[in-house]
Amino acid sequence: MTSTILVTGGTGTLGGHVVPLLRAAGREVRVLSRQHRESVEGVAYVSGDLLKGEGIEAAVDGVDVILHLVGGPKGDDEATRNLMRAASRAGVRHVVYISVIGTDKMPLGWFQAKLGAERAVAESGIPWTTLRAAQFHELVLTVVEKMGKLPVIPVPGGLRFQPVDSREVAARLVELTLGEPAGLVPDLAGPKVYGMADLSRGYLQARGKHRLMMPVRMPGKAGRAYRAAENLSLDGAAVGERTWEDFLAERVG
Repeated sequence: MTSTILVTGGTGTLGGHVVPLLRAAGREVRVLSRQHRESVEGVAYVSGDLLKGEGIEAAVDGVDVILHLVGGPKGDDEATRNLMRAASRAGVRHVVYISVIGTDKMPLGWFQAKLGAERAVAESGIPWTTLRAAQFHELVLTVVEKMGKLPVIPVPGGLRFQPVDSREVAARLVELTLGEPAGLVPDLAGPKVYGMADLSRGYLQARGKHRLMMPVRMPGKAGRAYRAAENLSLDGAAVGERTWEDFLAERVG
């Protein structure tokens, strides 16, 4: 008999792919969510809030492996510390964490919080695996959709992305979750690097729209880091197959 796997963030974009894959592998799944949900066959939902420290003890009780997907605009480090303290007390034997490429290089608060979360996992005393991934196509789509509503689209110079398919990230995470602890594994990025103009232009073409684009310079440390490609993984990363164009054809075209 296999033990239950706890998935935090199991109701989000990534969780929506991960949970069915774990079920297809024959594993029982427990999902920690801030909102109450009715449990279904093989998937039990428990209510809790990692940042507030609520419901965590019950969520980790009897769990052997945790797949930690929860992420927000701020507080990921504190939320993860709360989870790891409870996991340590519960005797969890493996924690798998999804992080983002550039956590150790980008001088922005969100990246620094993700780095703090990585450290909370690594320093917990529990065997662990961390995967850093590029931005998902869905996130990039949200950005370019909002920008596409403007009469003139600002294009920050030097800002580039390697958008990756969330389903490919989910498949890799499930593989890691069902395997043994591996520490920090190779990054997972998309197959192509795009400037913001390329991403916006592809979206506009898929929508049959036209907009003027205006180059702008990103100032300060963040601008220098983006121009230096600190948010990219150009060497040694695992590379997915689905491109931005593939995603747009499916989602927008």
